Parts: sequence; C-alpha cells; structure tokens
Amino acid sequence: MSVRTENSILIKAPLEKIFETTANLLLWPTVLPHYRWIRILRVGDDGLIVKMAARRGWVPIQWTSRFQVDLNARELHFEHLKAFTRGMRVLWTYTPTPEGVRITISHELDRASAFGRWFAHYVLGEMFIRPVATRTLSHFKQYLEQNGA
Repeated sequence: MSVRTENSILIKAPLEKIFETTANLLLWPTVLPHYRWIRILRVGDDGLIVKMAARRGWVPIQWTSRFQVDLNARELHFEHLKAFTRGMRVLWTYTPTPEGVRITISHELDRASAFGRWFAHYVLGEMFIRPVATRTLSHFKQYLEQNGA
C-alpha cells in the first residue's frame, strides 16, 4: 500500500522557462529561501545522485535522491535513496492551461504496515512534505512570474 501527497500551483510564465528553471537543481537554493544547499554526489547514465537540504520552519531536513529529467515528457523524477523516505518517488508534471502552467508535485511512498502508512501520511506527508512542497511551488511561482516572461 502506498501513501500519496500532491501539491499543485498555477504559474503565469512560459512553459519552457518554467521547466528549465525548476529542472536546474543548483538554482534552487538561490530561488528558494528554505533550501539550504544541494550537492551533486554522482553523475551517471541513470541521472544524478544528489543530497538536498532544506528547512521545514526552523527544523533542518536533508535527503539523498536520484534525480532524472525527462525532456520528452517534461517531467522531473526523484527517488529518495536513504533513511525514513527511502523508496519515495516524486514526480513533477507540467500541464499547460489557458491561464498558465499547472505544476503538480506528487510524492508516493509504499509502506506495508498500518503504522508505516500512518507515519508516512501524518508525520512525513503532512508535517514535512506538504509544507515544504507548498513553499517550493509558491517561491517558484513568485520568481517565475517576476522573471519568467
């Protein structure tokens, strides 16, 4: 059984600029004030292995992920590789609409036990993932609508 969270926002900027900006991980700490740093640990045929650090309020958090950009589908893929979120799959999608581009971030984590699902949903999902993803999307919106056209 899996636990899933989803966040989305509408951004009024060109799709190519939005995709290019959000796919540039090394730009994130500059654009997103809650991101402390991102380090590339390895570059391979299967994408980048990155260590990412942010803040959820005053709480510092960090994780290691495999990051892949799918240029054809215009998707960003992350797979968390360690600790509590190991196995989490994160998908960024971009949907053009007449009003702008809707970015959706989906987090999915499989957990077999009832406690594992509860922990993934309430602690990881509601206390950390949803607030950080909401803040990420809000800051990208602000940055891209001011600088993206």
